[in-house]
Amino acid sequence: MLHNAKTLKGYKLNGIDGEIGKVKEFYFDDQHWAIRYLVADTGNWLMDNKVLISPYALVSVSKKEEYITIDLTKKQIEESPSLKSDKPVSRQFEEFYYGYYGYPMYWSGPYMWGNYPFIVRDHEEWNKSIRDEKASWDPYLRSTHDVTSHHIQATDGQIGHVEDFVIDDETWAIRYLIIDTQNWLPGKKVLLSPKWIESVSWDEAKVFVNIPRKTVKQSPEYTEESLLTREYEAGLHEHYNRQGYWVEDPAQKAL
Repeated sequence: MLHNAKTLKGYKLNGIDGEIGKVKEFYFDDQHWAIRYLVADTGNWLMDNKVLISPYALVSVSKKEEYITIDLTKKQIEESPSLKSDKPVSRQFEEFYYGYYGYPMYWSGPYMWGNYPFIVRDHEEWNKSIRDEKASWDPYLRSTHDVTSHHIQATDGQIGHVEDFVIDDETWAIRYLIIDTQNWLPGKKVLLSPKWIESVSWDEAKVFVNIPRKTVKQSPEYTEESLLTREYEAGLHEHYNRQGYWVEDPAQKAL
């Protein structure tokens, strides 16, 4: 199912032995555009530390009840590697974190989740994957909060800014960026896939797409009431003459 990142913000996090907090934001990598950590707001509990939850522990999302089920206990989280709130997520921290939980390292292979294009929940497969791990790329993590407001640069000028992200809770991939074009097309919002991004200048806070403004202007409009059905997505991809991720992504074929 697809969810807006801002909609998920504030959802309760229900652990094995009770509520552990609420969703604050997400960290994603700038290569696969996949969510790598959910950042939890734990209130007065562990307030000095940045509490990160890997998608390996995210069991399900309840849109109706507005909560996410977490496959962890409070003790597991409390005793996990500590990261101060003002510190970035380093490779050293991630290695400690993944070692503590026994998760396969997502940067150890060519796919979105290391040796697999999807999240493996089988612990026996985890052990097999860990034995075969060889680091193959260096991830750089970005915050959904920080990237919101980045400008979108088309081939012939700016077209708006990033307002939100659409997240797939099956693979925890970012499927779309929600673009607010109010400074160019008042009132209209559109969706762009990360797969259509040509490059990103993180220093300039600009996202470059090899698409002309006219094509974006004529794309299917997105509204808060829009239902992201497969029909809507197919029409969107057809408009941009791109193949759908559900066709080309091996993660979707495995579902």
